[in-house]
Amino acid sequence: MDFFNTPTKRTTRGILLFVLILVVCFIFPDIVRFFQKEESFVLHQMNVKQEEKINRLTNYKSRSFSFSKKKQKLKAPPSKFNPNEYSIKDWMYIGLSEKQAAVVLKFTKYRLKSNADLKKIFIISDELYELIKDSTIYPETNFKNEYPKNEYVVVETKIQKYDLNSVTEEELLKIRGIGPFFAKQIIKKRDQLGGFYRYDQLIEVWKVTEENMVIWSPSLEIDLAQIRKININTVSAEELTKHPYFSWNVANSVVKIREQNGRFLKIESIKKSHLITEELFEKLKPYLTL
Repeated sequence: MDFFNTPTKRTTRGILLFVLILVVCFIFPDIVRFFQKEESFVLHQMNVKQEEKINRLTNYKSRSFSFSKKKQKLKAPPSKFNPNEYSIKDWMYIGLSEKQAAVVLKFTKYRLKSNADLKKIFIISDELYELIKDSTIYPETNFKNEYPKNEYVVVETKIQKYDLNSVTEEELLKIRGIGPFFAKQIIKKRDQLGGFYRYDQLIEVWKVTEENMVIWSPSLEIDLAQIRKININTVSAEELTKHPYFSWNVANSVVKIREQNGRFLKIESIKKSHLITEELFEKLKPYLTL
C-alpha cells in the first residue's frame, strides 16, 4: 500500500473522528469543572440571600415585639400646670416621647379651655389623662377691659359643637378646615365603623393628618350612644367581616367559638380566640353587644 497516495474518504473520516475524540478528552474535564464551579457559586449566593432575608425578618419581628411590649413610664406633674404653657420637655418629663409631645403642642397652639379639650388629644392615653387631670389649670385670659378700676368681664367665644356620630355632610362643611372631600370621607368611615368611639379614629380617614385633627377638634364631640352595635350571639362570620376591624379569620374564629361553646355570656369571651389580642379587643369592644 502506498501511504503517500491521496487518502480515501473512509480514512479521512477516521482521522477526523480520532482528532475529535482527542479534543473531547482534553477539553471535557475543564468544561465539567467550569459548570460545577458556576453551580456551586449560584447555590452559595442563594444561601447567602436566604440567610440575609431570614436575619432581616428575625430582626424586624424582634423590634416589633419589643416595641409592642414597651410600656410608657408615666410621671405625675410636679405641680399644678396650664397645659397650654407646657413645653416639649415638660410633656416628655411626664412620659411622652418627643414626637408625641410635638403633636400635643399642635393642639395647645389653638388653646385648650378645659380637660374635655385635653382628653380629645389622641396622644393623651386614658392612663396619662387620669394621672394629670387633677393637676391642670386653665387661667381665664380673655378679658374685655372697658371697665374702670381694673374690673374685667370674661368674654367667652362659643364654638358650635357637632356630634361626630350624627353630623351631616352639610354640617361638617361649616367646620373650619373641612371641605367637601373630607366631609364625604368622614361620613364614609363612620358608616363603615358604625360610629366613632374615640376622636383619634379620625386618623384612619383617608388623607386626614394630625394637623387636620388639631384644627377640627374644638368643633367636634362624640356621643357614644350613637354607635351601631353588633350582636355577637346572632351575627354571621360574613356579616362580621363587613366591619373594618374584623378580618375573615378573626370573624370566623368568633363564630366557631360560639358554635362550640354556646352563646356568649360576656363580650370578653371572644378573647378565647387566639387571634384576638388585647389591643384588638379594645378596638372591637365598643361595637359589640350580647
